Amino acid sequence: MNQSILDQFRVHKWRVIVFFIVMTAVLSFYVYRLFSLQVIEGAAFLDQANENRIREISESTQRGIIYDRNGFVLARNIASYNVVITPAFLPDVDTYNPNGDMQRIYRELSALIDIPVTTGNIDDEEAIKNFTPCYNDFGLKEIVYIGDTNAPFSPVQVKCDIDPETAMVIREKKSDWPGVDIEIVAVRDYPTGELTSEVIGFLGPIPASQVDYYEDLGFVANRDKVGYAGVEQYLDENLLGTNGKRVVEVDGAGQLIRDLEVPITAVPGNNIKLTIDTRLQAAAKTALLANMQRYNLLKGVEKYNVGAVIAMNPKTGEILALVSYPTFENNRLARIIPAYYYNQLQLDPRKPLFNHAISAEHPPGSVFKLAPAVGILNENVVRPETTVFDPGKITILEQFSPNDPGRQRDYVCYTYKDTGAGHGTVDFIRGVALSCDVYFYKVGGGYGDEVPVGLNIWRIGEYSKALGYGEITGIELPGEMKGLIPDPTWKRINVGENWSTGDTYIATMGQGYVLSTPIQVLVSFATIANDGIMMKPTLVKEILDAEGNVIQPFTPIQIRDITKDPVIQVYDENFRTTGELKTVEPWVIEKTQEALREVVVDGTSTLIFEGETVPSAGKTGTAEYCDNIAQEKNICFPGSWPAHAWYVGYAPYDDPEIAVVVFVYDGDEGAVLSGPVVRDILETYFALKAVDQGLGINQ
Repeated sequence: MNQSILDQFRVHKWRVIVFFIVMTAVLSFYVYRLFSLQVIEGAAFLDQANENRIREISESTQRGIIYDRNGFVLARNIASYNVVITPAFLPDVDTYNPNGDMQRIYRELSALIDIPVTTGNIDDEEAIKNFTPCYNDFGLKEIVYIGDTNAPFSPVQVKCDIDPETAMVIREKKSDWPGVDIEIVAVRDYPTGELTSEVIGFLGPIPASQVDYYEDLGFVANRDKVGYAGVEQYLDENLLGTNGKRVVEVDGAGQLIRDLEVPITAVPGNNIKLTIDTRLQAAAKTALLANMQRYNLLKGVEKYNVGAVIAMNPKTGEILALVSYPTFENNRLARIIPAYYYNQLQLDPRKPLFNHAISAEHPPGSVFKLAPAVGILNENVVRPETTVFDPGKITILEQFSPNDPGRQRDYVCYTYKDTGAGHGTVDFIRGVALSCDVYFYKVGGGYGDEVPVGLNIWRIGEYSKALGYGEITGIELPGEMKGLIPDPTWKRINVGENWSTGDTYIATMGQGYVLSTPIQVLVSFATIANDGIMMKPTLVKEILDAEGNVIQPFTPIQIRDITKDPVIQVYDENFRTTGELKTVEPWVIEKTQEALREVVVDGTSTLIFEGETVPSAGKTGTAEYCDNIAQEKNICFPGSWPAHAWYVGYAPYDDPEIAVVVFVYDGDEGAVLSGPVVRDILETYFALKAVDQGLGINQ
């Protein structure tokens, strides 16, 4: 064998060796890969296959319905049809056929629902980040891309709230349009809309901070909604219900094959009947707006545009009407909370999202005089027949400490500004009826030998708190505020000054640091009207299950009876607490009721209530203020501050069925602006009562 043959043999030998090495490596790789797929990664792929094949479906419950006291629907659920696409179930993209099935589906669906196939702005990262299903400017391709990126096996909403006819067409094309479907969801609807929105509220998506809580309860964060305001929020747990659950097997097109577990049926939320009478609510809102608009026209300025009205049965605590103006249109927030509308509400200086009836803290002015009026009789500061002289103006030496030389300060009655005189000699009844400022200055803080020892700020605090000031009422609405009843300790901590007699004078008037909400003012008067028995204000008449069975009947809740429950601290002559508690004498309540009746018969509201068909009692309030809004408007002038308008009334005087408070921000005199609104509401209430009695309806 020559050398060349040997060389060729060696070359072929190495080629064979290399070939076998390569083949061995390739085969080893495939064997390893097969082993990896079947053994090492087999469980993972099986889980993934099952994930694609097995789906857990959360079935939405039905939120409870809200009714008024007469059964009129205030909040309900209506069916809404949404077009959805599940990206994973769409046909595969055919690179070589631009007219393939996916493109055909896009074109046909686009023509039907009027959404473009593409808008070409998929590179807009900010738009993708803020993507909101159904409320965006993307085309079908972009929506599918976002859905495929986030959750390919979850349906993404393309268009919401389409008409039933279009939904039926899409349902019929299900076999031709794999991946495209109709989602039927319940959407909240508010038949009375803005009329009752401050009471009912609205729904919104589950807040990010509460996702874990609601998901543990079986709710879906990007689908289910919760209460954002009103009773929808406060009574959310009663209204929610419980979602159902199904574990099912689906085919490659996403069609359901079978249940793999016993389905868990959704449990509807409870229905709630409120104490609100929608008819009286409409009358209250109409009366408030009409009177504000009337005086806006008379003054030629848009000044009166914020107010509140609450009507309550003083014997049961049932809230018959609750108005906060301005408010919002909750139907505009029913499907989604539009950013532009929500921002518009937030930027409105009148605060339409703020419930002025329960959350607005303002100086109550003369309606607050009710508390010291009860106190001065119960503490024997004066007798009902004791007379006090009102010259129109008094001057005291105001001192903030024992060694303070002090300074002279004048305190005037409201009549002094116009007439230069006061009310002259007045007793308790006339002092209340005329809302005599000097009378209350003297009996509240003391004045020389005429009233040696006044009620004092500590006892003013006790009687105001006994009547409900300085605490929340517990009404079934979120955001209730408790106001402020100041005392010397509070002032030292928050203002850095000692208390003075002048502070007591001002506090007696419901001014200075005193703050209250309209519902607190109403509760204080309702307590006196109800012979000293304070009832908890409530919006809930009954709670019913989905079949209409009453599961929580109405039961009035008595908070306290100030004539029997000792809740008032007893102070010694140095105004230190003794540790004892006392009640209010029944005769004090009766005398206070007489004084409130005199306000209407021959007092500050006589002209407003002249000729009333049902005898009422009440109190006017004109509360000077200088808040941040007034300061920005530069309308706070010494001796001439702007004022809020208050009026509280109840009727019939001798057996009250209804008590009403009206508050108008920057409304000037209470007797002028708020008083007529109260009269209109009282008259409407008794007119409706007569109609109901004629129809045999017992309210």
